Amino acid sequence: MALLMPAKTKYRKQQKGRVRGISKGALTVAYGEFGLYAKQAGWLTSNQIEAARVAITRYIRKTGKLWIRVFPDKPLTKKPAETRMGKGKGPVEKWVAVVERGRIIFELGGVTENIAREAFAIAAHKLPLKTGIKVR
Repeated sequence: MALLMPAKTKYRKQQKGRVRGISKGALTVAYGEFGLYAKQAGWLTSNQIEAARVAITRYIRKTGKLWIRVFPDKPLTKKPAETRMGKGKGPVEKWVAVVERGRIIFELGGVTENIAREAFAIAAHKLPLKTGIKVR
């Protein structure tokens, strides 16, 4: 399993921030004919993106093409269990993609609408956000 993460970053650790509002980009289906979009904001971990990708590619088999429109470039840190307060920020635990409402997460092309809908339904079960399907 190839873990999605940036090759290098300017800073090793980031603050959490807040995910609110509507996505500024990636609101329309640009590459394929069908898109899976986020109906609510949140974080997608690299493992969740990979699990959804595997689910889609397994379902569509060798037909069609899949595009991933999100990339986990935000580091999330976590301190070890049963550690006292202080002593700085913990090490990077995982990488997440910040997803706002309306953002296209995956796109599919070269498949029928029924196959795309079913593949996205399976993938949606792997994601922590409510999702919808957009047709070009």
